[in-house]
Amino acid sequence: MNEFLLGLLSLIMMYAGSSTTTNTAEDQSTTDTEQRDPVPPEEDTSVEEDTVTATWYRPPVLATWQWQLSGDINTEYEVDIYDIDLFDTSPGLIQQIKSSGKKVICYFSAGSYEDWRPDATQFADADLGRPLDGWPGERWLDIRSDKVLTIMKNRLDIAKQKGCDGVEPDNVDGYSNRTGINFTAQDQLKYNKSLAKLAHARGLAIGLKNNLDQVAALVNHFDYAVNEQCFEYNECELLSPFIAQNKPVFNAEYQNRYVNNEAKRNALCTQSIDMQFSTLILPLNLDDKFRYSCL
Repeated sequence: MNEFLLGLLSLIMMYAGSSTTTNTAEDQSTTDTEQRDPVPPEEDTSVEEDTVTATWYRPPVLATWQWQLSGDINTEYEVDIYDIDLFDTSPGLIQQIKSSGKKVICYFSAGSYEDWRPDATQFADADLGRPLDGWPGERWLDIRSDKVLTIMKNRLDIAKQKGCDGVEPDNVDGYSNRTGINFTAQDQLKYNKSLAKLAHARGLAIGLKNNLDQVAALVNHFDYAVNEQCFEYNECELLSPFIAQNKPVFNAEYQNRYVNNEAKRNALCTQSIDMQFSTLILPLNLDDKFRYSCL
């Protein structure tokens, strides 16, 4: 009988010890969990190719400028900025202009194929759309194409290598034209923002050319606007977000009434200055045949 009781007592003690050990382990596990800092997510150490780390030129409101894209460049104007063709201008001429304290913006078309450019053979036939009305040898581009964007990266590299301070990519409003290519306003916004990011990554300022309907969505990404004929078409108010952000609007008007009628030209300039625009009256070919500046 005593042996039986002793055995029963031993069993009871073993069971109690096992239970206590299990509970203690559970309690310790809970305590560790409560005291341990959450495991941080794995850090993404990848760096995008075009992460913006550079600084770039930011022209002021009411900066003076000269815009010439054809003919021998007249370097004699006392202006803050020259806007000239990327491909047709040599690095030496760019440096000559900059040596007198001027800045240089380099023009290229980002939304159209031009059959005379040195990189014209790099475009795929599938990326070419309808011809641009009034511009022989020029066709709209499919801005959704990776190949097109790669070519534009190369053009921005050329701008950087030549010493340009900024760029003026043209034809960045294809979505609102008859391009023969089915891309949307959202496609245009994506492409234009990509151009801005690529330019800034290379230390280049970039201007939004025309494309007035997307100014509100793009003004934060661009450093200035380059506009044609907003006074002629009563559209200038759409560019006011640039001025509101202390970013200049470089405007050009072509109508003969501004060339031949001093009173109308003066009225235009009064309106332009009131809006703080930098307005030029120029020949459509931008060949320096004549030039009137409102500033």
